[in-house]
Amino acid sequence: MLQTFRVTAILEGISYLLLFALSMPLKYWAGIGEPNQYIGYAHGFLFIAFMVMAVVLTFEKKWGLKRLLVFFLASLLPFGTFYIEKKYLRPIAA
Repeated sequence: MLQTFRVTAILEGISYLLLFALSMPLKYWAGIGEPNQYIGYAHGFLFIAFMVMAVVLTFEKKWGLKRLLVFFLASLLPFGTFYIEKKYLRPIAA
């Protein structure tokens, strides 16, 4: 499940960047809203999956609530999940 969490963290970060760097400008500057809908759905699904896996792994691995809070805050920031994957998840999986 740790490897799945790592992949989800990366995909969630990519979807976040695509949402705000690609589909939002297309929607508001070019009037093309369709990509925003699909990327938004994908990002929403990946965000929920990231948070569910973060909660499950935090309790399963006994990481503590501080780390869970860091995961949650990072999921709200652009590039945050990339940081989580590099600092917290990559060393464990290696």
